[in-house]
Amino acid sequence: MQGQSQQQAYDRGITIFSPDGRLYQVEYAREAVKRGTASIGIRAADGVVLAVDKRIRSPLMERSSVEKLHKADDHIGIASAGHVADARQLIDFARRNAQVNRLRYGEPIGVETLTKDVTDHIQQYTQIGGARPFGVALIVGGIDANGEPRLFETDPSGTPYEWKALAVGSDRGEVRDYLEDHYDEGIDLNEAIGLALEALGSVNDDALRPEAVGLATVGVEDREYRQLTDDEIEDYLLDLDLLADEDDAESEAAEGEEPDDEATEE
Repeated sequence: MQGQSQQQAYDRGITIFSPDGRLYQVEYAREAVKRGTASIGIRAADGVVLAVDKRIRSPLMERSSVEKLHKADDHIGIASAGHVADARQLIDFARRNAQVNRLRYGEPIGVETLTKDVTDHIQQYTQIGGARPFGVALIVGGIDANGEPRLFETDPSGTPYEWKALAVGSDRGEVRDYLEDHYDEGIDLNEAIGLALEALGSVNDDALRPEAVGLATVGVEDREYRQLTDDEIEDYLLDLDLLADEDDAESEAAEGEEPDDEATEE
């Protein structure tokens, strides 16, 4: 009982370390990320791919209101997993920093620079009394000034990590295992799109609907963020034999989604 009461006391203060050096609120924020639907980032030789699982819990919901893919700048895209409101705050912060950099220096902001600006902002909320950590993880992908694709993850602790391929959100472990088994550093952008969809399909019974998937790319050639349409995604799913039939879609809608999905989390 004494141990439980001590842990509860440390739960109440974000600025207080437990005796074993833990910040419980930061760990709880990571758990909030795990409750969000999966997002995937893959770095290819000629660009980066961002893919997200956009599960719609009701046919009455407007699909466009489920935002998991975001354009931070012309050459940078962001995918999120976790609480929607927290993600929107960080996306707005990233967009402001990208625009300030263009106005101040007359050039696009670097992908690593933007990521570290965001994680510095996140880190402040792990040591300020009266605030809580951001319950969201971001995948930041884009092309640097030298034409190099870069892919980063932000953590609720405020730590940035660079990856070749990664997943955040629910089923992160299974998706990451799939990526580790199938990723190749020489992969091109088109192959990376296929790999991202296959990784999503591996945790969705190999059956995906175009409207339930979001895909965006940033290519080295044009350095432009581009979000794929439902028709383009459907073509990829057909080629990969991952397209769910209508019966699957209807049964999924009838069963409904797990609680705390896109209504409150991404």
